[in-house]
Amino acid sequence: MQLQGKANVTKPVKRISASTCFMLNIHNLDQLIQLIFLPPKIPAYNFEQALKMNKTSKTAPAGEIFWPRLIPATLIRRYKRFLADVRLKDGSEITAHCPNSGRMLACCEPERPVYLSCHDNPKRKLKYTWELIEMPASLVGVNTLVPNRLVFQSILTGKIDALGGYPEVSREVNIGNGSRLDLLLKKGNGEACYVEVKNCTLVEEGIARFPDAITSRGRKHLRELRKLKAAGARCVMFFLVQRMDAALFKPADRIDPDYGRELRKAVDKGVEILVYDVKIDLKRIVLNKQIPFQL
Repeated sequence: MQLQGKANVTKPVKRISASTCFMLNIHNLDQLIQLIFLPPKIPAYNFEQALKMNKTSKTAPAGEIFWPRLIPATLIRRYKRFLADVRLKDGSEITAHCPNSGRMLACCEPERPVYLSCHDNPKRKLKYTWELIEMPASLVGVNTLVPNRLVFQSILTGKIDALGGYPEVSREVNIGNGSRLDLLLKKGNGEACYVEVKNCTLVEEGIARFPDAITSRGRKHLRELRKLKAAGARCVMFFLVQRMDAALFKPADRIDPDYGRELRKAVDKGVEILVYDVKIDLKRIVLNKQIPFQL
């Protein structure tokens, strides 16, 4: 049952980690100050208004993401979280950006085929970004920026039944206390639904697990969702499995037992869980099907 209500929203001081600075190519204090005090505003997406503005085509953004031109390579090693040495087809070795802060258990095996995107932005330190790795049972998407975009587009195109009926969708929502959640869905009557999206790449014997590393940030998000639920909002924890070989989802209690406890506590208080996998190939990634979870 969806409950009416809306949590208070305030504007917190924006906190930026060293890893985020690396990913955003922030090299000096002036750039950092500009990002903190002059952040780009992400407007809410109103599907109904979009349809009125585009009378010739009743389509929202496609619920899929097409890869840029992919360059095949072989993984040599991944290190310092955001770096990966790879060997190109001509035998040359380069360092690529790894857009994933997790341990990447079960998806960073040396000598496995990987696929890179290439970027000509002169401000980038690294020209290449690691996008996919080919594991024995499935291609795996390693880019943690993909799940939020894919879930957002899938909501807009009505591919997630449980999150349908919300004409307004906002991204990167400030909720106070220095915290943000990925998505805020709203109905015309003010009814709100907060959604936090997590990227899941760890699959063992057909079981997807999250997290693959201890995550204090992930536990904080669960506590925030619990508070918002208590204030009357609907809250959803969305796990996107960026591979095709999972039949069940479970929290990774042996890796971060505290996260597992917080997840069960949140569910007991009414926070919902959605788990989906994807269809993924060298052309695109598409939301596929809902898979069951077990706590």
